[in-house]
Parts: sequence; C-alpha cells; structure tokens
Amino acid sequence: MHSERLAPIVGIAGCVAVLVALAYPYVALGGGAGPYFGSGVLNPLIAGLLALVTIIVLAAGRQGRTDPGFAAGVGIVFGLAILVVLVVWAGTVRVDTVAIDPNHRWLTAAVAVAIPAGAAWFARTLGLL
Repeated sequence: MHSERLAPIVGIAGCVAVLVALAYPYVALGGGAGPYFGSGVLNPLIAGLLALVTIIVLAAGRQGRTDPGFAAGVGIVFGLAILVVLVVWAGTVRVDTVAIDPNHRWLTAAVAVAIPAGAAWFARTLGLL
C-alpha cells in the first residue's frame, strides 16, 4: 500500500482507539462515568470531540477531498492537542471516584500518540517535514 494512503490511516486508527478508550468507562460502569471524567483538571471528552474532527480531516486529506498538506497539518495540531488534554487529564484525575482499572487513564493517553505520529508521517510522505 502506498504510504501516502497508509499514513493517514494510522492517525484515523489512533482517533478511533481514543474514542473506544473514552467509551469504555461508560460501558464498564453502566453510564456512571461522569465523576471519573469530571474529576480531572480537563475533561477528556474534549479530546474525544477533537478526535472526531480529526477523523474527518485526515480521511478527507487521504481521499483528496481537501488539500493533503492542510489535512496533515491539522492532524498534527489536533493530535498534539488531544495528547496534551489526555495527559493533563490522566495526571490529575481521581481514580478513586469509580471502580475502574487505574491504568485506563494512561492507556487512553498512550493510544493518542498514534494520532500526531500518523499525521506527521503523512506530512513527511508529502514532503512537508
């Protein structure tokens, strides 16, 4: 597969992984994840919203519906913003508010690394980095 088509898929897969990781507490706790998400300095659902937008942008750049360079740049910026939001949340969230694995917060932040990495790879294949 051509790397100009594969690179944005890595970013899109990272976005999907972040959304799945953010949805897990709602499923595991039967919808009672509000205290868990609300106890940190930043709400991680901000990262979820940015991940949804990033999926659209990277997919549009991959398909040529928008300028691929613009899509790669937006993917890098939004990916870094998602990563920062999740790391700040993971460092400040109170894990004793609900009965969930305390490593969930760090795993959620870890999967977010794929978003700016995929977008940077996309920019590199386009000759922008």
